[in-house]
Amino acid sequence: MTTKLDKPIRREIEINEKAYTLTIDGDGLKLVEKGRRNGQELRWRDFVGGDAALSAALNASTSASASG
Repeated sequence: MTTKLDKPIRREIEINEKAYTLTIDGDGLKLVEKGRRNGQELRWRDFVGGDAALSAALNASTSASASG
């Protein structure tokens, strides 16, 4: 039996020696560098609809062009 996701779950993870906060809620998930406000967000409807891959590719291409 599964539990309904009715309130946010927050967990700290470390990626490349940096601390991040992962929040999972009914709308989707969000990954934010610890101490920051903005981060990467993925809505469940985008994930299920296939828009997640398109969004990831777009973010990767804009990040590469902005840094290069």
